[in-house]
Amino acid sequence: MKDLEFMSGNSKSACEDKCLQIVDDLDKDYHLHFQRTMDKGNHSIVADFILMGLTDKPEFQIPLFLLFLEIYIISFMGNMGLILLIWINSQLHTPMYYFLSNLSFIDLCYSSIITPKMLVSFLSEKNIISYSGCLTQFFFFCTFGIADWYMLTAMAYDRYVAICSPLHYHSTMSQKIRYLLVLGVYVMGTLGAITHTSGLSRLSFCGNIFISHYFCDIPPLLKLSCSSTYINELLVMLLVVVNSLVTTIPIVISYAFILSSILSIHSVKGRYKAFSTCGSHMVTVAVLYGSIIFMYCWPESSNNITQQKVASVIYTTVIPMLNPFIYSLRNKDVKDALKKIKKDWIVSWCN
Repeated sequence: MKDLEFMSGNSKSACEDKCLQIVDDLDKDYHLHFQRTMDKGNHSIVADFILMGLTDKPEFQIPLFLLFLEIYIISFMGNMGLILLIWINSQLHTPMYYFLSNLSFIDLCYSSIITPKMLVSFLSEKNIISYSGCLTQFFFFCTFGIADWYMLTAMAYDRYVAICSPLHYHSTMSQKIRYLLVLGVYVMGTLGAITHTSGLSRLSFCGNIFISHYFCDIPPLLKLSCSSTYINELLVMLLVVVNSLVTTIPIVISYAFILSSILSIHSVKGRYKAFSTCGSHMVTVAVLYGSIIFMYCWPESSNNITQQKVASVIYTTVIPMLNPFIYSLRNKDVKDALKKIKKDWIVSWCN
């Protein structure tokens, strides 16, 4: 009888051990897939994050997918079309369109870094992104985001020279100067991205892996960190203020001189042409700066996830889609170039 009890006890113990082993294996698998950690000095680095997307309501997923897919297609075709149009048409090989083609390239990269991953989130239950993938996405997002600011500043300077010093325009905006300005734009973007990404890489992420956003951005990542984010928050505020001032002041000064020059033009046609050229640029500057400053510098917005997402949608998807149309629909040179290409195609097709 004792032997039977002993065997029964052993069997029960073996069964319990087996069950515990299974649970332990499942727990390990979960952590390996979703929350693997790697010890790196005093830091614990989460290997995977889950992007929560724009909404958690299933009934909105497909409509939002179709909406943003359409926005991305329009943005891609608009920016790529403008780049190709400027490249193939010799009449558009001017400083103004050189900067405009670079702005389109930045917008194209900007939206392509964010939107495809967002589209995936609408179709999958769990939109997983690795830790390294998250930092990589943020690095390029930050690079082209900051470059966008400085490119708009370079374009404002170009318009200032064109309107206020038309006789010296081509000598002032020489090919060398244009190349240096554009190089400076990308250098500033890269330096800003390195600074922010280095700051993020020093943070510890211990438990929560759910990012309440549709891409890896600073505010939601700082909320997930289990280490002090004071330096990072200070750095974000400092760089946003510095970049805003460095880019805004030249734009304001340029347009103050431009406005003064426009008011001195007696021809109504001349005034209209100058206003139409600069007006589109000012609209882009106002919308972009407004949404970004609201996102990163407005205290209340940091606590409102919905406001963060709306502001992010404006500057990551809407502005890159609208820019080609803002700069081309009211632009006579672009319209003439399109008509010429259309005419050439018709002639070649008929022949």
